[in-house]
Amino acid sequence: MIGTNISEIRKRRGLTLSELAHRSNVSKSYLSNLERNLNQNPSIQVIGKIATVLDVDLKTILQAENTEENHNLLEGEWIDFIHDLKESGIEKEQLKEYKTVIEFIKWQQGKVEGK
Repeated sequence: MIGTNISEIRKRRGLTLSELAHRSNVSKSYLSNLERNLNQNPSIQVIGKIATVLDVDLKTILQAENTEENHNLLEGEWIDFIHDLKESGIEKEQLKEYKTVIEFIKWQQGKVEGK
C-alpha cells in the first residue's frame, strides 16, 4: 500500500512525520492518515511532493507489495540499472560472470588507491 511504502521510506531516511509534512508542504494529519492507510487515494501531486522530499521516484511509492523482497524497496537508480542491463542483452544467468568483472575492477581500484 502507498501509505506503508511512504512510512517505511520515511523511517529509513530518518525523518519524523512532522519533518516530512513540513518539507513536503502536506499537513501532518493528512500524511498520518496516508501512512496508516486510512486515505488510500491521494492525488498524484501530493505523492509527487512526498517522493521529492524522500528522494525516490513515484514508481517506488506506488508499487504494490507482492513479496517479502518487495518489502525492502529498491531505490530508483538500482531499478534503472537493472533495466539498462536487460536492454543491453544481459540475461540473469550471465550476472555471475559480470560480478567477477566488477570484483576485478574493485580490486584494481584498491591497488591504485593504495588500499
